Amino acid sequence: MELKLSFPADSPPLAVIAAAKIAGVPISTDPTLTPGSTPIIHLDNGLKLWGNFVLLRHISRVANIPDLYQRDAIESSQIDEWLEYAPIFASGSQFEEACGYVDGYLLQHTFLVGHSLSIADIAVWSGLAGTGKRWESLRSSKKYQNLARWFNSILAEYGVLNEVTATYVGKKGSVKPTASKVKEQQGSNANLAKVNGDAADKEKESRKPTSEVDLPEAEVGKVRLRFAPEPSGYLHIGHSKAALLNQYFAERYQGEVIIRFDDTNPDKESNEFVDNLLKDIETLGIKYRTVTYTSDYFPQLMEMAEKLIREGKAYVDDTPREQMQKERMDGIESRCRNNSVEENLKLWKEMIAGSERGTMCCVRGKLDMQDPNKSVRDPVYYRCNQTPHHRIGAKYKVYPTYDFACPFVDAFEGITHALRSSEYHDRNDQYYWIQTDMGFRKVHIYEFSRLNLVYTLLSKRKLLWFVQNGLVEGWDDPRFPTVQGIVRRGLKIEALIQFILEQGASKNLNLMEWDKLWATNKKIIDPVCPRHTAVIEERRVLLTLSNGPDDPFVRIVPKHKKYAGAGEKATTYTKRIWIDYDDAVSISVNEEVTLMDWGNAIVKEIQKDQEGNVTHLSGILHLEGSVKTTKLKLTWLPESDELVKLSVVDFDYLITKKKLEEDENFVDVVNPCTRKETPALGDSNMRNLQRGDVLQLERKGYFRCDVPFLRPQKPIVLFAIPDGKQQPVLRFAVPDGKTK
Repeated sequence: MELKLSFPADSPPLAVIAAAKIAGVPISTDPTLTPGSTPIIHLDNGLKLWGNFVLLRHISRVANIPDLYQRDAIESSQIDEWLEYAPIFASGSQFEEACGYVDGYLLQHTFLVGHSLSIADIAVWSGLAGTGKRWESLRSSKKYQNLARWFNSILAEYGVLNEVTATYVGKKGSVKPTASKVKEQQGSNANLAKVNGDAADKEKESRKPTSEVDLPEAEVGKVRLRFAPEPSGYLHIGHSKAALLNQYFAERYQGEVIIRFDDTNPDKESNEFVDNLLKDIETLGIKYRTVTYTSDYFPQLMEMAEKLIREGKAYVDDTPREQMQKERMDGIESRCRNNSVEENLKLWKEMIAGSERGTMCCVRGKLDMQDPNKSVRDPVYYRCNQTPHHRIGAKYKVYPTYDFACPFVDAFEGITHALRSSEYHDRNDQYYWIQTDMGFRKVHIYEFSRLNLVYTLLSKRKLLWFVQNGLVEGWDDPRFPTVQGIVRRGLKIEALIQFILEQGASKNLNLMEWDKLWATNKKIIDPVCPRHTAVIEERRVLLTLSNGPDDPFVRIVPKHKKYAGAGEKATTYTKRIWIDYDDAVSISVNEEVTLMDWGNAIVKEIQKDQEGNVTHLSGILHLEGSVKTTKLKLTWLPESDELVKLSVVDFDYLITKKKLEEDENFVDVVNPCTRKETPALGDSNMRNLQRGDVLQLERKGYFRCDVPFLRPQKPIVLFAIPDGKQQPVLRFAVPDGKTK
């Protein structure tokens, strides 16, 4: 059954035509509708369907290809989101921002939704192709490599799209059929995944980013990696880099990642941290094979320690800790180093029992006390600890150190490559030496640079200090660099992933600014977040418009003029409106100003109190005036009981110094004022905000709703989101705002 599609000749529905071609749905075209008309499909029974999205969904339902749209509830909803997003490519001013957003998303996705082609892919693909030469120049420039790879692979799989673009894109430029040659080389049965992989190999070197590196001796299909956080805090942005690089290399080499909790220090660890680390790992989208714990291997680790003692490769030492540290620094051998195996085993049993004598001892590896690398000067392998373990209780009195457990468990679990930051570089020799003594094969270490950010502490010990001293609300405080903290502040995970993976696995150390991360975030939220209006409550000024409407009236307007998916809002127009005090003092008598989303007005009178503060304005509407000629564009709210109370919260850094020196005490540079709350009034539509919603307050910036509307007297709490340009130093607050 052939469908008849009618549309204006100047704006063919490229996505609908492309979907029909791909889906094998016969379609005849009738480009005779008047310009600006909505495309129509005429059904045999006389019924008609209108609108691009409706037509796309209909074609997917009658298609020969399954799952183009009809999937489970979540994936179908995700497809709907992309359909609403796709028209943004037709917006000239936002085209490249949209390219950047989708490029970042496709860094970890083969398709826009799920694991197969959907009408979401077709809609976005057509949006790009429809821009003609503009996209063609970017496609060949390597600027958006993930987006180009995805675009080319779809074109390679569905060569019929060349015919569609050649016919309907016209003078704007046509899509070059270069990708179709890839399909010919791979054979007619090549699927989309193969195009993404094998067919792209010939272009791999030419488009390989400078930050891309290779793992040593890595074999495709045989790489096994581990992300091994200690459950002594929440995941922070530094850990995120390690987690995402592990996933990146696992995908690149078709390998796998396991999550391992390095739980060898019961003094610091808890089930709360385990649960939240798993939550954060899920938030980052890390795909892992399984979850293990170092504590799973305590019996084997104890057996290995005893084996090394028997072989003379380890010994028990009761030297006091401070003296031991000094001897290691000076290269002085412990007096216990040459104890007999029998004496060492006797003391080892005392340690296992947790006796008074045993708690004075530790097990040390017998490596090289004269080595210039101090990490191999007989490191500690085991120490006593009476604290119950968060998983296994008080079963053990001895626990392995990280230096001993890590090389053992890495080898035992079949890890091929251990990724860790370059701050551990001096311990690499120790790691390999211990594995050799244990009789294990070599696990390759790959180093990457630690992520360092200005004004930021990434030490869990230091972050814990802020929590314990009540200077923050908890580990998810928006001033914290934890994943939960920055997400609560308003950062989208897509922005974090894009920011971290852009750096790649480089070993170059540098101090990063937060601005780039927040600028990336702005590119993601600005095209889609709804717009609302707020007025600072303190000293707000009433503007009376003598010719304004005596009876207030309401208009329904879009929340985002360029993105219909943001929804609509109701705006009330009345003759008495509130404006910000800072705007009121900027206005002169007889000045014409623009009231945003209404029109122009002329201020005729300005009233002030005895101290010279503006208290009231009077004027007239001048809606026929040109908004291009006014200097001031003002946000405003109607005088109404329907306005909602807001508490707008801005944040500053927790410390006042960009970078701490190694010997510097962070407590000395703690910022005394890091949070400021400003009371404000917001439009009534904000009653519908949900926790986590991101919005823009016109002329005031971007915000995330932390506490939604509950009752009239309890304010909605909005957290200010940095935009990468403005300094996050309480820019929204008034002088008398509450600080903490």
